[in-house]
Amino acid sequence: MSSNKNALIRYKTLDKCLKNKYRKYTLEDLIDACSDALFEFEGKESYVSRRTVQLDLQNMRSEKFGYEAPIEVYERKYYRYSDSEYSIHNISVNESDLKAMNNAVQILKQFKDFSMFKEMNGVIQKLEDSIHSTGQKSIIHLDKNEQLKGLEHIDILYESISSKKVLNILYRSFTAKESSNYVVHPQLLKEFNNRWFLICQHKGKMYNLALDRMESISIEENVVYIDKDLDGDEYFKDIVGVTVSDTMAPRNVIFFVDSHNAPYVKTKPIHKSQEIISETEKGTLFKVCVQLNFELERLLLGFGDSLIVHKPRKLRLKLQDKFRAGSKNYENLKIPDED
Repeated sequence: MSSNKNALIRYKTLDKCLKNKYRKYTLEDLIDACSDALFEFEGKESYVSRRTVQLDLQNMRSEKFGYEAPIEVYERKYYRYSDSEYSIHNISVNESDLKAMNNAVQILKQFKDFSMFKEMNGVIQKLEDSIHSTGQKSIIHLDKNEQLKGLEHIDILYESISSKKVLNILYRSFTAKESSNYVVHPQLLKEFNNRWFLICQHKGKMYNLALDRMESISIEENVVYIDKDLDGDEYFKDIVGVTVSDTMAPRNVIFFVDSHNAPYVKTKPIHKSQEIISETEKGTLFKVCVQLNFELERLLLGFGDSLIVHKPRKLRLKLQDKFRAGSKNYENLKIPDED
């Protein structure tokens, strides 16, 4: 059992003892009560040390967990609450606490339409009722798209990662003429630019499969799951987006942004490695250290004529070709005269 759950059981047990008006509890009695409670919960001997209970009482007295319990020692050996009506379960909250809780509820409500949050609806409603926040509109609005195709797959993908199950996914990429079956070992779910992706292993290689291209999913019961033990922060640390290369080293990407748009890049870096190399009246020269991938190209292209890639040369030439092709598209565009 986790140490947090152990502590929770001890606090509940101590609270029960300290508010008992019909029995006197010494420190040894409190130790025994906590040990018995843990034994009852775990089904095995679990002795709680004297120091542990003393620290628990100290924590309950302090502001650490918001209890500030009025614990007193009387007759130099017995413990109780000086306020006979006190309990750690009757903690009152001030107006500031209610406002903070209400803001959290409003944010949680915005996720309620996602299938993986459906079971939280009841919890959110209870919170809303308990802090009297019904009827208040949300001040914070998150960018989300509940109509995005593929969200219905999140439940089974999430559960398969959690329970380490191999999946058979019927998948059709944007470039494929026909759908194909992928037997995958799911590792992570990743959201990027309002689209969801499954990071998984397939035939010894890592893939990112877009949920909106999945046609059906079934569990492969007879295949042993391969756990890559991926840490999302570590796995995505050198990229923008979702496409990670196992073999490509991150490169220094140096780019210039004009003075009108540079503040946007300064305040919203395109990657955590972003640095400023130099600044002039005309604009700012930035550097990031990332793998070169499709998502990075799309992001840089999105700045249009306000951004120029200096290095690496391969990336600069690639974006240059795309701008030329885009310019030709407009030059060759033929549409009827507008009214």
